[in-house]
Amino acid sequence: MLENLTRESFEPRQGETFLIRFTDGVVELRLDEVQGSSERTARVGREPFSLLFHGPLRPILPQRTYTLENEAMGSLDIFLVPLGPERGEMQYQAVFS
Repeated sequence: MLENLTRESFEPRQGETFLIRFTDGVVELRLDEVQGSSERTARVGREPFSLLFHGPLRPILPQRTYTLENEAMGSLDIFLVPLGPERGEMQYQAVFS
């Protein structure tokens, strides 16, 4: 599934909420930016891109794969990396190459 996703898959979702569900609660992340590249990878034949999410300062989600749920896209297993606080929120990045 992830190999079929492109930058264009996420661009209409900017500003939308993606949920991560845990046994003791839910963390909401907002997709703030979709960044593209002019390069293509031979492996998947798509342009590499990254997603920047913002969420609450606490809890800080460690680097790993999470199941993100979005109303329009459904459930996606995405590897997130915390980049640190920005504008009073925690910033996370997902890179697709």
